Formats: sequence, structure tokens, C-alpha cells
Amino acid sequence: MPSAKKPGEREPHIEVRGLHVAYDGRDILRDVAFTVGRGDVFAVTGGSGSGKSTLLRAMVGLVEPEEGEVTYAGQSFTNAERRERARMLRRFGVLYQRGALWSERTLAENVGLVLEEFTPLAPAEVRELAALKLALVGLSGFEDYLPNEVSGGMQKRAGIARAMALDPEVLFLDEPSAGLDPITSRHLDDLILALSSSLGATVVVVSHELDSLFTIADNGVFLDSETQTILARGSPQDMLEHCPLEKVQSFFRRGPTEVRPRP
Repeated sequence: MPSAKKPGEREPHIEVRGLHVAYDGRDILRDVAFTVGRGDVFAVTGGSGSGKSTLLRAMVGLVEPEEGEVTYAGQSFTNAERRERARMLRRFGVLYQRGALWSERTLAENVGLVLEEFTPLAPAEVRELAALKLALVGLSGFEDYLPNEVSGGMQKRAGIARAMALDPEVLFLDEPSAGLDPITSRHLDDLILALSSSLGATVVVVSHELDSLFTIADNGVFLDSETQTILARGSPQDMLEHCPLEKVQSFFRRGPTEVRPRP
């Protein structure tokens, strides 16, 4: 029987059970299991090569696990038939690590591609909705700019706008702050929190950036490259204060952090 929820605990939205992922016979992740509450900002963190991005790809179906299962709202994604999985994928939004914007298309066109593919909207409606999504991430007025005509931080914002195009229930962000200066990274953190609060989406973020982790994450897991599994779980502050393992302590104490109040 499922365990009763604790007072104030959010209902499960995503459940990962016994996930085992391997490449060319080499284990990357073993026996990975955790639950993400609905509306949480959930961090997947750990050192280099620990399988963070691989876990995210397995959660969205880009990598097929050797064993285990991922469910959304109690429905199996891993074992779903192709048509049902495609339907479930429409409830996800994904920001890939390098943004993955089409360089020859404008920001509005990049956002509009998703709308053109998955909705019956007319071209004028696609343009209008793409402009709205860009406005939500602070890019009003930049609809006709190409990706190489804006900063790295603005490209990440445009990538988030595209990920939000279909009003997803779950937003996956792979290293959203990677390569950004501290001020731009802070602004992006504030945007993620604001979107999570206003849209009610569940956010799964892969990150190794301490300031971001301590600022945005409600909960999370720490992956280890040596054991290929989870070494610690909880909020970053919980892991720092309560996990005695040296690897975890070294990771979370490797530099000063500034925990900012949520907007």
C-alpha cells in the first residue's frame, strides 16, 4: 500500500523506480529511485560524470533504461505504447543544456515551431502566442532577433519560452545557468521560481551551480559517478546539514553560496 502523505507534503507527480541505464554495456545509473512532488522545483545534482543529464534524458524518453520505470501522475511513461507516450510528451517542456535553438530562425520562430507542429493554430495565432511566451521570460521586443544576435542569457530565456510553448505540466531544465555570468544566472534563477509559482508547473533541473541549487530547489538527489546511484536526497540545505558522506560534503562546501529570498 502507498504510504500516507505527511502533513504539508505535496502529492507525487513523478516517480522514478529502480532505474538502470547503461551505454555500450557500461553502467551509468543503477537502482535510482525517487519521487518528485507536484509543483516542486526538484534538483538533480552531483559531480561531473555522475549521470545527471543521462537521468533527465531517461525521464523524457531520449534514453531507454535497461530496467526500472518512470511514471507521471501514476501513469507509466516507460512502458507506454508509442502513441500514448507521444501524448504524454506534449505535457513536458525541455530546455537542453546548449539551448538547442535553430540558428537560422528568429526567437519567435523557434518558439512557434512547437506550436505549428502540435496545435491547429493559424500562423498569425502562432506568432501572437510565441510573442506572449517570449514576453513571459522578459524578451518582449526581441521576437525578430536571431539567436546569435542576443546574449547567452537571452538565448536560455528563449529556450525556456520554447519549452513553455504548450503550457507543460513538467518543465525539464538541463544546466540552465551553465556558462552564464553570476548576475545573469541570478536573473534566470528568479525567472525559474517566478514561472514555477505562476504556472504551477513541476520543475526538474539538472545543475551543479551551488548558488542556484540553494536558491531554487525544494528537494533533490545527489548522484555519484563511482557508485552510479543516489548518495543523498532532500533539499540542498538538508543534504549539506545531514549527509555525513565526504563526497557530498565536499560538493556542497566547495565554495561560498548566497541563498536569496524567493521572489
